[in-house]
Amino acid sequence: MTRRKLIAGNWKMNTSLEEADELARAIAAHDYGAPNNVDLAVCPPFPWLVPVRDAIAGSGIALGAQNCSHLPNGAVTGEVSVQMLSGLCRFVIVGHSERRSLFAESNEIIRRKLDAILGVGLTPILCVGESIGIRRQGAAAEHVVSQLSAVLVGRSPDEIRHCVIAYEPIWAIGTGVAASASDAEEMALTIRSSLDSLFPGNGDDVRILYGGSVTPANSLETLSQQNVDGALVGGASLKADLFLAIAGSVSG
Repeated sequence: MTRRKLIAGNWKMNTSLEEADELARAIAAHDYGAPNNVDLAVCPPFPWLVPVRDAIAGSGIALGAQNCSHLPNGAVTGEVSVQMLSGLCRFVIVGHSERRSLFAESNEIIRRKLDAILGVGLTPILCVGESIGIRRQGAAAEHVVSQLSAVLVGRSPDEIRHCVIAYEPIWAIGTGVAASASDAEEMALTIRSSLDSLFPGNGDDVRILYGGSVTPANSLETLSQQNVDGALVGGASLKADLFLAIAGSVSG
């Protein structure tokens, strides 16, 4: 089947209000090169969701959140629920390695967040990936499949079709050392095969992104791979020209 490419920018904990507004407007103002083949999304910090939404209004660019709580409401200072995000954005990143490592988010917490995201009709971008130690042990595929299984087993095929998977090898995030296109394709195929094993006939319906030091210099080869359906872009998403160049490198 033909899956539309998705290029999503994860701004992480960056930008002032003015910078966020300027960046969003710069991205929204330009033809990103392949409007018939690719979707664009930006995921700013929580405080800038509303102003960025306003800045990209009418552009066709989707809005995403970088995280959410697994709890619906209550005395949970500093948290943001999916009910607060529903109607505001389309995507929610969940399971990013920085959340797993810095905030000790377990597979169980990630599973509960995924429950919440799907429960209000938002689209999760579920991140999976291995450390350099696990890769050197030759256990990268086994590790990624175990992450998927821990949060996806028992779900319905319809829920799976509403998920986006982002393969982000931890050793490539923010390091400037991206996985090779062949490594990205190999893991994307592993993920797709695992999904098809868990949910027969549905693996081809799920978009699988690559993330980890994505730049215009390496995006063309990586995004040309058969099972890589786009990119979750970190640092390069903070500069409109770089982000747009990555989107423009998507080939039909």
